[in-house]
Amino acid sequence: MEIRIDRDEDIDSWKEVTLIYNSALKQISTKLEILNDEFQHVHRYNPIEHIKSRIKTPESIVKKLKKHGYESTINNMIRYVNDIAGIRVICSFSSDIYQIAEMISNQEDIKVISVKDYIVNPKASGYKSYHMLVTVPVYLSDRIADTKVEIQIRTVAMDFWASLEHKIHYKFEGNAPVHIKEELVECAQMVSELDARMLALNEEIQNIERKALEEY
Repeated sequence: MEIRIDRDEDIDSWKEVTLIYNSALKQISTKLEILNDEFQHVHRYNPIEHIKSRIKTPESIVKKLKKHGYESTINNMIRYVNDIAGIRVICSFSSDIYQIAEMISNQEDIKVISVKDYIVNPKASGYKSYHMLVTVPVYLSDRIADTKVEIQIRTVAMDFWASLEHKIHYKFEGNAPVHIKEELVECAQMVSELDARMLALNEEIQNIERKALEEY
């Protein structure tokens, strides 16, 4: 499976498209790193544990286009596939998720296209994450290309669960046995409880630190 290339000039177009998406990922990754450094400077705390980025493979792009009934062309890829460039932001606590999302939204050159809050409204599988579809301008020598990037924000615990669920989904090609699906949902509930307890514990520690500073 591959993106259809009919003419020699399309080869350059394909290379240019991947260059643009990679550039968009670099821009957003750099912005997030700067925001994290600033947060550390101001609040003495890093909300972001780590950042992962990837460009979707041609095979995955073709599969998605076919699923929705589109031809495998570069134009259709750009128009209809929103997650070609993806960034995953992993944080410590559930409260960090919305703080990071707000910091991203406040960037003047980032335009938020849509938001899917799977934390407030988890998927039936138990999947939880906060998804933002944004565009960022990529400055080329002859034009500005507003480029779509999907940003996923989740806690370490949510990411651990999602990683296992992803492996199981591909292992069974989306048809995992019922008892495994049920077990995954139970594990997702345990992850939510763990996140809530860790957040409460962190808040208690912060309150103790504040009181100690006030008394000092």
